[in-house]
Amino acid sequence: MSEPKRSLGRRSLSAGVVDALRAQIEAGYYAPRDKLPTEPALIEKFGVSRTVVREAIAALRADGLVESRQGSGVFVTGPQQGDTGLRLFTGETDKISDIIEELELRIGIEVEAAGLAAARSSPAQEAEIQSQVERFSRLVAEGRPTDEADFHFHMAIATATNNARFRTFLEHVGRRMIPRVKFRTVMGGVDPLPSRDAPILEEHRDIAESIMARDPDRAREAMRRHLVTGIKRYRSLTSWGQGLKKDDAG
Repeated sequence: MSEPKRSLGRRSLSAGVVDALRAQIEAGYYAPRDKLPTEPALIEKFGVSRTVVREAIAALRADGLVESRQGSGVFVTGPQQGDTGLRLFTGETDKISDIIEELELRIGIEVEAAGLAAARSSPAQEAEIQSQVERFSRLVAEGRPTDEADFHFHMAIATATNNARFRTFLEHVGRRMIPRVKFRTVMGGVDPLPSRDAPILEEHRDIAESIMARDPDRAREAMRRHLVTGIKRYRSLTSWGQGLKKDDAG
């Protein structure tokens, strides 16, 4: 009887990993052609065994959501079909104008989200916002990528609005809403802008402090300044907002 129980428990854990990864893929956090974290990283992230992770990857592969490439890792292939009604941020682009338009749209949504978070957030939600600021800071100090921490900071604010539609919107567009993620993809891994983690960290701190201070107007202004500064960074690449081609970025 003990062996079937262990098998059942393993399948339950595997299903949990499958559900979590599928949700991230469907939300756009992992887009087609993105590489999933390594097996050891997934083991650490989910706190499960190697067998559980391998079963989960096999299930995702059977569903056509991922593919394994010998010697390279596991890559996202799906979802193949999805709702095309809100594919605002997920497409690849090498145009500065596309990046700027997306940031302008985010201003219309996230400025108000910051204001609502300042007015409505719970202590636990405030703690999560601060936790993401501290996580970003640690990654900067260690010289590690900050894309995921950047995305989760904005997600924490959307959650703190206590209006589920803000969070749903950001979940839908996924981490590709962070301009450097998408832009770096089409530039073959090259980021044409100098490192801006330090100023972004300060901008995040200002937004977080405004929310903690329960000052909606200040929070809105801090978020607006953060996103407008992002627009200025990308406009600095070209005064006309023209497409920056790959052979111009070297």
